[in-house]
This record gives sequence, C-alpha cells and structure tokens, in this order.
Amino acid sequence: MSYLNFDKTLLVNLERSLSREMLHTNRAGAYMASTLVDCNTRKYHGMLVLPLPEVGRSNYVLLSSLDETVIQHGAEFNLGIHEYGGNVFSPNGHKYIREYDCIVISKTTYRVGGVILTKERLLVSFEPRVLVRYTMQEAASPVTLRLRPFLAFRDVNALTRENSAASTAMEAVDNGMRCRMYPDFPPLYMQFSKKAEYVHNPQWYKNISYRKELERGYEWQEDLMVPGWFEVTMKQGESLIFAAGVTEVNPRTLRTTWEKELKRRIVRNDMYSCLKNSASQFYKRVGDKCWLLQGYPWFRATARDEFFSLCDCTLGIGRPEYWEAIMDKTAVGEVQAFINGNYGDIVLEGMDEPDALLWFVRAVQEYASWKGSAEAAAKYGDLLYETVNFMRRQRHPRLFVHQNGLVWVDGKDRPATWMNAVEDGRPVTPRTGYVVEINALWYNALLFAAELKRVQGDEHVADLLEYQAEITRDSFVRTFWNGVYLDDYVDGELHNKEVRPNQIWAVSLPYSPLDRKQQKAVVDICTKELYTPKGLRTLSPKSGSYRPQYTGGQQERDRNFHNGPVCPLSIAAYGRAYLRVYQRSGESFIRRLLVGYEAEMSELCIGTLNELYDGNPPFKGHGGMAYAPSVSGVIGVYNTLKDFEQPS
Repeated sequence: MSYLNFDKTLLVNLERSLSREMLHTNRAGAYMASTLVDCNTRKYHGMLVLPLPEVGRSNYVLLSSLDETVIQHGAEFNLGIHEYGGNVFSPNGHKYIREYDCIVISKTTYRVGGVILTKERLLVSFEPRVLVRYTMQEAASPVTLRLRPFLAFRDVNALTRENSAASTAMEAVDNGMRCRMYPDFPPLYMQFSKKAEYVHNPQWYKNISYRKELERGYEWQEDLMVPGWFEVTMKQGESLIFAAGVTEVNPRTLRTTWEKELKRRIVRNDMYSCLKNSASQFYKRVGDKCWLLQGYPWFRATARDEFFSLCDCTLGIGRPEYWEAIMDKTAVGEVQAFINGNYGDIVLEGMDEPDALLWFVRAVQEYASWKGSAEAAAKYGDLLYETVNFMRRQRHPRLFVHQNGLVWVDGKDRPATWMNAVEDGRPVTPRTGYVVEINALWYNALLFAAELKRVQGDEHVADLLEYQAEITRDSFVRTFWNGVYLDDYVDGELHNKEVRPNQIWAVSLPYSPLDRKQQKAVVDICTKELYTPKGLRTLSPKSGSYRPQYTGGQQERDRNFHNGPVCPLSIAAYGRAYLRVYQRSGESFIRRLLVGYEAEMSELCIGTLNELYDGNPPFKGHGGMAYAPSVSGVIGVYNTLKDFEQPS
C-alpha cells in the first residue's frame, strides 16, 4: 500500500471522505481541486480552474466536474456525486469506489459488477490543460463510457444561476467539441484521444451545494450547465485520455504528453516528498517571469509571503533553478522598481508592507547560508545595501527609523504585520509602534548588510552599519524585554504584554539582539504557552482574548484568526531558536515536533498543509487548502535538522 492510499472503507463514508481534498497545479496558476470522491464542497473546487487575465484578475472555474457513467448490457451506473440542498447526494457514485491513490498522480479505482475502471488525473505543466486517463482494467465485454461535463464559466469568488445569457452551443473540433458560455471568456475545448460520439442535450443542474461555503457563512448553492454528453466504447485493457483546455490540441499527441508529464511527477512516499511536491506547486510562471504564490485556492503572489517562503520552497528542496527564476529574473527587478518609485512595474502585491523588504533581506541571507556569503555579496550585495539604505534614509512610505535605532510602523488603521485580519476595514490585532519581529528583522538586516559589505571590501560602510546595529540592539532590549519575555509591541506608554509567537524571531535570526539567558527565556515561554503538535499558537491561552477555534462566519473567523489558532509559518523559526538554545539536547524534541505534521499528509488537503489549525485539540485545520508559509516552515525544520547534523 502506498503512502497516500485510501480504501473503500473510508471513501464510502462521506463524513470522512468529504473532509479530504486533492489539489494539483500546473505551475502557471491553473489548478484542479476537489474531494477524494470528486464531490465538490467549495466554490473554489473545479476540474479546470485558471487565471484569465483577459477576463479579470481572479481565477475562473471553467469545467466544474466531469461525471462518468458506465454502461454495460444496457444497465447504467453513474459514478458521479453531487450534493443538493444539504446532505442530499445524487448520484451516489462513491459507493463504486474501491481505492484512491495519490503516490504519483491522483488515481481512483471503481468497480461496477465485473467492470474495473481506473481514473487518473493530471495538469499539463505550464499549460492550462487538464488530462484525465480512463483505463478499462477488467471487462468481460465492451463497455460504453458516458461523460457529462458540468460547466461553470465563472469567477471562483462568485456562484452562477440559470440564465438566458449562457450559450449552450457546441462546435465540433478534432475528436471533440468546444463551447463558450459567455462572450468575455475564451472557448473551452474538450477532446479525446479517440473519436467520441457527442449527444447535445443542454440542461441546468440546479442547487448544487458547497458545504464548505455554508460553514463559512457564504452563498453556497449554484446551477451548472451540462450541454450534453460524450460516449466512447472501450474494451478490456484499453485507455482513453480526455483533455480540457482553452486552446485546441492535436488528439494524437495526448498519449505522448501524458507519458512526458508522468515522468515529471514526484513520488510521494513520505512526508518530506509530499512537502517537496507541495512546495513546487506554488510556482507560477508567466512568460519569462516567475513568482511564488501564497497558496491555494484563493491566494495570489504577495511580497511578504514570497520572500518568507522562497528559500525553503526552492533551494530547500533542491530546486535552485526556481530560486533563480523567481528571485533573479523577477523579484530583484520588482524590489528595485519599488525602491525607485516605479510602482507600475510591480506584480507582487504588498511590496509596501512595512516588513516586506526586511523579509527580502532575510531571503538573501538564507541564500548566503546555502551558497556562501561571497556568492551572495556578488549577486545581491549592492541591492541589499541599497534596500537597507532606502529604509535608513526614511524613504519607505510605511516604516520609519527613529533616533533610538528602532523602526516604527503605524498599524492602527491598516495592518502592518502578518497578523493582518481586518474587521470593517480596520485591523483586528492593531500591532503598531515598535513591533517585536519587525525590529528583530531590522537589527538582523543591518548586521547582514555589514557582513556583505565586509565581503565586498567596504570596511568603512560595514563599521557604520555595525555601529547603528549596536544602537538598535541596546534600544531593542530596553524597549521589549520585560524581564521574563519580549513584549509584542510598544506604542508610547503602551507595552503589549500578550505572549505571541512573534518574539521567537528575535532568537531564531542569525543575528539576535538577545543574550543567551534572554534567548532561553523566550524559547521556554513559547514552548510552555504556545507550543502545540501543529506549531505555535498565535496567542497564549492565558490571555483573556484567547479564541482558539477558527469557526463561524467571516466576522467571527477574522476576530479569532490571530488570537489563538495555530499558524505553522513560525515553526521553522521556533525549531532554529530551540536548537540554538538547547543544542544537541534539543534535537530529539524537534524531531518529535515533525510527527505532529505527519498525520496532516492524509487529512484535509492531502499531501500538503493548511493555512492554520485550531489552537485546542484536536487542532482541526482551516483556511487555505495549501499554504506556502506553512509548507516552507516545516521544510525549514527539516533543513535545520540537516544542518545541525553536519560536522562543524
């Protein structure tokens, strides 16, 4: 049995199988997602979901699902499943599933009487096209396979209803048909590796329900158009490939394309290989530019999250070519454009966030840990110094350097940190003034810039940066250290003493402003009050504001988001900090830390990690299906342990 294998017992139990999702991407922004039994439970689910710049800035669901019907000796067995109204399912195709396996690609095995049919799915890399291969493993006589496409042609954030504007026209193409429900959209081509008969019979399937949206307090029902169906006769041992995309394909190339794509896939036989595969799914290439997406299904490329996750999601999994594509060919130019005020040249969202450039500096510092300071200085030294100087000279629109050496941000009316949930347009957690992790990053940035300047032979500038860093360090300790741990933020006379995970970066960064005793105290309080098997809570349970469950409507979830639930993005920093303090004696504890994530590989969105988890047992996952900072955080723990094992 493979690592990601699910048998009939689980799959026929909808209470268990509908909570497990699958996600595949094409590394260019398109994706395919559903539950393991192919019953969509989110409006974001779909067989072909892709960005369409000519339509708008969002992603769009073109093909929602594809229902299969096996016909033998005149008897029809529908393998599809949809939820209607609420907890009413029709048809009940999940009862024919015998196995779901995702060790390489998504594969479902159905058994209908004496017929055994497998269904495999993949997306073509860097091309907006989904391929589905059906193989008739066993059949005593020829079998007819009928396929019904459920069309949406809508924004992922919206739902559709039956309407007269939708076109149901179908036009024949090579081994298939094409359609365009609305004139603003491109056509959808549906083709086969062999000739298929098409029967035109347009119908709206009404009130298809998405239970995840109901849970989240959103509109949760829609109507989908089924224009007709395709029929193909298959015999035992025969395979058929279905392709759906926004451009026409030569059907005779589908088998070759399938084999080529299959060879590119990562075998997922343990947690690390799952995370490695997941990290690569966040890549988005458009032409010669490449970004790292924040996650799926609703995220875009944002500066803070790209720089935060970049090293572990590229160099950390042995993919240096993606570091070069994302950093050298794309991000460097966008950072330069921001510093020079050329905002129109920037695709990354949130470049003006107060900590975005500090995470850029940290990403280069991580690069130096992999490739050496000399190479980092040669490639990025000048830009890195320019970036630090940009902030030193008070040119950043949202970050200000004070005479005490600390940096100040205004987070009262607009979120200034990664704890960025809002209510009525204002921050739920208004971290403002001197913020602990931003100032830890600033101190670290000054000293790393000095390090690269020394490598470049500029001793004078290096001395100046180190002098400023020393002023910052003294002010940092006086401002944040309360004798037991670090205050979360300080705004005038207000010292926010809530225990949050942000203080852990003051220990984990290569240049820490704290002494050994202070470092240990920070690690110990984070372990005592914040640590869970899924990472660090966003707030201590001892706080009166502690709200550990990420449930309810949008407003309640936003209020809870950073006030108790666990965000795994801080776990790599925690692992580094713990080993810095406890050295070899802490290694076994950090290894056990990884065990808490092992179970997540077969829960929720299989083979990846969610955006956040409840702060109390059983630590249920929520938010985005796959989240780059969560994945990079756990990969970072792996790499920290690997480095820790290396002889000095």
